[in-house]
Order: sequence, then C-alpha cells, then structure tokens
Amino acid sequence: MPLTTWLIIIGAIIVFLVLVGLLLGTQYRKVGPNEALIIAGGRKRTVTLPDGSRMKVGYRYKLGGGTFVWPFIERVYTLPLETISLLIKTPEVLTHEGIPIMAEATAQVKVDSTDLAIRLAAEQFLGTGKEGIRDVAMNVLEGKMREVMGTMTVEEIYRGRQEFSRRVVEITKEDFGKMGLVLLSFSLKDISDAQGYIDALSRPVIAAAKRDAAIAQAETEKEAIIKSSQARKEAEVARLQSEAQIAKAQWENEAKKAESQVLVNQKKAQADFSYELERHKVSQEIKREEAKAQEIEKEESIKIEDLEIKRKEKELEANVLKPADARKYQIQAEAEAEEARLVAEGRGKAEALRLEGQVKAEEIKLRGLSEAEAMLKKAQAWEKYNEAALLESYIGVLPELAKAVAEPLSKVDKIVMIGGDKGTGANQITGQVTQILAQMPEVLKALTGADISEYLKNKFSSKTEAKAQAKAETGKTQGQTPEKK
Repeated sequence: MPLTTWLIIIGAIIVFLVLVGLLLGTQYRKVGPNEALIIAGGRKRTVTLPDGSRMKVGYRYKLGGGTFVWPFIERVYTLPLETISLLIKTPEVLTHEGIPIMAEATAQVKVDSTDLAIRLAAEQFLGTGKEGIRDVAMNVLEGKMREVMGTMTVEEIYRGRQEFSRRVVEITKEDFGKMGLVLLSFSLKDISDAQGYIDALSRPVIAAAKRDAAIAQAETEKEAIIKSSQARKEAEVARLQSEAQIAKAQWENEAKKAESQVLVNQKKAQADFSYELERHKVSQEIKREEAKAQEIEKEESIKIEDLEIKRKEKELEANVLKPADARKYQIQAEAEAEEARLVAEGRGKAEALRLEGQVKAEEIKLRGLSEAEAMLKKAQAWEKYNEAALLESYIGVLPELAKAVAEPLSKVDKIVMIGGDKGTGANQITGQVTQILAQMPEVLKALTGADISEYLKNKFSSKTEAKAQAKAETGKTQGQTPEKK
C-alpha cells in the first residue's frame, strides 16, 4: 500500500479520535462547591429513605466537582446551594392582647447538603432556581412570624427578641425540612405600630430616667464644688512641701548622678573593648567558614555542570541528531519513490494519450470516408431519378399522408354531429380529409414543377391505347385464321 494511503488513513483516524475527544469533553459537566449538578435520564436508581424504605428515581446528583453526561440520554440541571438572605416585613398583626403591630426581620436560608434534602429540593425548586427558593422561604417565614406574634404580647416581643427568634426557628424547622431547606439564622430587627402603643410604653420610663438624671446631676455638682475647694487647699500645702522636698532631692540626685556616671564610663569602656575583641574573633571565624562553604559550593557546582554537559550531549544526540538522520533517510526514500512514481505515471499517461489520439483520428477518418461514400452514392442515385420515378415515390407516400391527416380523428372520444345543407356531419368530416389530399398535387406542382395529374393522365391514356391496339391486333389475327385453313 502506498505511503500516501497510509498517511490518509492515519490522518482520518486522528481526526476521528479528536472529534470523539471533543464530543466527550463537551459532555463533562462541572459545578462549583456552592452548586449541585442534577443529571436526569438513563436507568432508574434505588435510593434508601431515612425511614428505611426504598424508592426508584430517574436521576442522580453530583455535589460540586464534575461528572460525565451521556449525550442524547441524560439532561443536566443546576441546583444552587449558596446562602440566600431574606428581609421579611409583615403587615399589621394582632398580638395576644389584640394590639396591631408590624415586625421586620432578617434571615439566611439555603438548601441543606444532606442526601434527602438535595433530593427534596431538586423535586421542588429545580425549575425555579434561587428566586423560587427565596419566594417560598419568604412566605413561610412571614407566616410563622405572624403565628408567633399572635401568641405573645407587645412587651414580651419587645423585651424578649431572642425568645421570639427561637420560637420562629423552632416552628419553621419542620416545614423547611420537608422542602430540603435549612434556616441558618433569624433575627428580629424592629417592631412598630401605627397607634403609638410602643411610644406610650416608653414615655414613663423616659420621664423617670430624665428626673433621676437631673437629681443625680445636681448632687454631683454640689459634691464637686465642696471637694474642689478642699482639694485646692490641700493642693497648695502639698505644693510647698513638695517644692522643698524636690530641691533636696535634686541636690542628692545630682551627686548620685555624678558618681554613677564615673562607674558607667568605666563599665562602658570595658564593655566596648570586650565587644570589639569578641567581634573580631567572630568575624575571623565566620570568614573561615564562608571560605570553606564557597570552596565546597564551587566543587559541587563543577560536578553539576559536568553532569549537565553530559545530559545535554545525550539529549542532543537522542532528540536532534538521531531523529534528524532518520528523517533525512526517510525524506530521501520518499523523494526517490515519488520521483519514480511520477516518471512512470507520466510515461503511462503520454502513451495512453498517443494511442487514444491515433484511435480517434482513425475513427474520424473512417467515418468521413463512409459518409462521403454514402453521399456520393445518394447523389448518383438522385441523378438517375427522372420525373416519373419522383412522382411514383410521391404516390407511394400518399397512403401515409392520408393516415397522418386522419390520425387525429382516431383519438377523439366523442364527436357531436350537426346537420347542414350539404349533408350530414360525417360526410363533411370525410369530405374535408378528401379535400386536403386533393390539394397535395397542386402544392407539389407549385414547389417542384412536377404535374402529377398530367403524369397520371398520360399514363392512363397510354395504357388505354395499348389495350385498344392489342384488341385490334387480336381481332385481325382471329379474322385471318379461317383463310389459312
């Protein structure tokens, strides 16, 4: 098999594998950690419910990551698992005491990550997405808030916000569990009313607080004035005493500072000398260690460079020289084979073209000779034709001409005959065919000058004369016969 055919086969296989790889690649679906991939279709699977019962479902799911999806068999959906924030505002709701109030709260919900929760959420929210989850959770929480508000007083809700939130979370848990949702947090932001009930509750407390604050402020100012006077007196005495003590302490301090400065200078000089000596020793030791390390590093670097040179030589030989030699021999062989193929193909085509040209030339020559000979014989035959022969040929064609004229009548399914002065309709039809045929001799005479009527008249008169002459001769013969006897 030629090399070109092998290359075409290999190329087709590679293209097929690439197309299959691309198709499989497009069917590998991925989702983030905040999403669940729901794959519907394919064979049904048996799942075990928390109560131990089993049921068959026609889908599977992948929590984060990716999975392969069979084309034309399975279909992919995405279920969001991220946290959804809600802001709930209730209309006016009657409390336990019948007082209408409004509440505002915030909550965070999401689809739970358990197996049962994902299956429940997929069955109920797969077609709606985050907005569907948000709407359902909002309606449920609003209803539960109104339910709890109806069992508590305004004071209990206002002072016990944590208790209110706990009750809402507790009664919401069951409903959210049936939908595969979980309430992460809930907090009551504010309550208000249109009747001023909450403001009325706070007014006595605010007034008492203001009164107590004013009294406390007056008592504080009184005590502050008395204490400030005593403090100024005591401060003056203390100031004078402290100035005397400060002067004495300053003198003693200056003396001690002078003595301590002498000792400090001595210790500092000794410390500086010791420090410099030790620094020189440590510096010399560090230099010796650095020299050893540099020497070792140079030796290792030389070894590494030698190994790298050997590795590059082998890599050059394996990756460049040997493939280049092999490629050179392959190219030379392919070039020689292609050259031989082209030479043989050119010779074969040239020979085929030459033979084909010879055959066509011979065929044209023979056809021309035969056509020329046929035309020559036809011309000679026409030269020998006289007027009588031509007219006889024309007479021989008359039956075919009559048949052609009457042939349309054979294809008519129905003919309606209407009588006239000159006879029935059938006579008129045959009479028209006869008239057409009777006009043909005149047409022939106008086109060719040959008069078929004259020809027939002469021919019939000659035959009549011949018969009369023959009859006369026969009579003469019969009259002379008795005399001979």
